[in-house]
Amino acid sequence: MNETKNVGTPQRFSLAARSKSFGYAIAGIAFMLKTQHNAWLHLAASVIVVGLGLYFNVSSADWRWLVAAMVAVWVAETINTAVEYVCDVVSPGYAIAVKHAKDIGAGGVLIAAAGAVLIGALTFWPYLQNG
Repeated sequence: MNETKNVGTPQRFSLAARSKSFGYAIAGIAFMLKTQHNAWLHLAASVIVVGLGLYFNVSSADWRWLVAAMVAVWVAETINTAVEYVCDVVSPGYAIAVKHAKDIGAGGVLIAAAGAVLIGALTFWPYLQNG
C-alpha cells in the first residue's frame, strides 16, 4: 500500500469516503479481537464492568469514570497492537530497538489497565460496602 497519490493535497469531504474509513476502523478492531489474546481479556473485563455497573445501578458520574477507564485501556491496546505490527514489518528479525518499542507499548497498556483497575475499585467500593 505505497500510495503517494495526492499526498499533501486536501481531499473533498465525502460521506462515502467517511463510511469507508469507519469500515476500515471496524475491520481493525475485529482483526485485533481475532488475533490478540489480551484484547479478549480487555473485552471480558469490559463486559464484567458493564455488568457490575448495571447491577449496582451506578450513578452517571461513576459511569463517566468507568467508561473513561475502559476507553483508555482499549486505546492503549489498539495502539500497542499497531506498533507491534509495524515493528514486525520494519524489522522481521530480532532487533533490540524493536524489542524496546514493543516492551514500551506493552508497558503503556499495563499502565492503562492498572489505572482502570484502581478506578474500578474506587468506583465500586462504596456500592460493595452498601450491599
